[in-house]
Amino acid sequence: MTVEVVLAVIQVLVVAAGAPLLVGALRTLKARLVGRRGPRVLQPYADLAKLFRKEAVVSTTTSWVFRATPYVLFSTMVVTALIVPLLLARPALGFAGLVLLTYLFVLGTFFLALAGLDAGSAFGGMGSSREVAVAALAEPTVMVAILALALRAETTNLGGIVERLARDPLLAANPGHLLAFSALFIVMLAETGRLPVDNPATHLELTMIHEAMVLEYSGHYLALVEWAAAMKLFLFMTLLANLFLPWGMAATAAPFAILVGLLVFAAKLILLTVALALLETSVAKLRLFRVPELLAGSFALALLSVLSVFLLR
Repeated sequence: MTVEVVLAVIQVLVVAAGAPLLVGALRTLKARLVGRRGPRVLQPYADLAKLFRKEAVVSTTTSWVFRATPYVLFSTMVVTALIVPLLLARPALGFAGLVLLTYLFVLGTFFLALAGLDAGSAFGGMGSSREVAVAALAEPTVMVAILALALRAETTNLGGIVERLARDPLLAANPGHLLAFSALFIVMLAETGRLPVDNPATHLELTMIHEAMVLEYSGHYLALVEWAAAMKLFLFMTLLANLFLPWGMAATAAPFAILVGLLVFAAKLILLTVALALLETSVAKLRLFRVPELLAGSFALALLSVLSVFLLR
C-alpha cells in the first residue's frame, strides 16, 4: 500500500477510536464541573461493546430503511473522516471540498429522519420533524461558513484552505474569520444535539430531538447510530480546530511531522472540549421555538463573514 492509503486508514481509525473517548471526556468533565463524580472517561467504549453483544429487536412495521440507516450513518462519517484535514493538511479526499462535506452531513440526517418516521411511533415522527427543521437552517450555515474561508484562500479544497491560513496566522484574528468560527460553532451544537439546542442526557419527549429518532433502535443498530453520532461530534470539532486554527498540522507524510501534528491537534481538541463543557454547564436548553432564531443568527454570522471578504480588503 502507498503512504497515502496508509495515512487515510490511520485517519479513519483515529476518528473512529477517538470519537467515544471525546464523548466520555466531555461527559466526565461536565459532571465534575457541576460537582458530581460522573461516568468513567472510557465508559462509551464499554457501552458500545455491550450494545454490539445484545440482540437487535426490530418492529415488524419497519422497512429496509430502518435497518440500512445505521450503516448509512456510519459509512457517511467514515467518508467524511477522509475529507476533513486531521493528520495531514491535505487528506485523501480533501480535494472534494465543502460541497461533498455538506452533502454527507445532509445524507446522514435525511436517512435518520426517515428511520424515525419508518418505525411509525409518535416520538419518532416528532423527532424527525424537529431534526429536519433544524437541519434546514443548520446545513446552509456549514457551507456558507466554510465558503468564507474558501474565498479568502481562493480554493474550495479543504487542504488548500488549511495551507493558506497556516501561511498567514494573522488571519485567525480577522473579524470575518471569527464570525465564521462562531457560526460553525453554533451549528455544531445543533447538528450534534448539544445544549442549548438539544440535551443528549435526557429522554423527555417534549424536548428531545435526536433521541426521539433512535428510541426504536437496539443492539448493534443502536451501537452504530451512537458511534456515528460521536464521530460527527469529533469531525465537527476537527473542522473547528484545523480549519480555523491550522497551526501545527503536518504538511508532509514524515512520521515526526505527523506525530507533532497529532499532539497539537490533541491540545486544540482539549481546549474545545473544555469550552464546550463550560458552555453546556452554564446555559439552559432553549425552548424549541427559539432554536430557529439561534440558527438564523448563526447563518447571519456566516453571511457577514462572506461579505467581509469583499468589504475588508
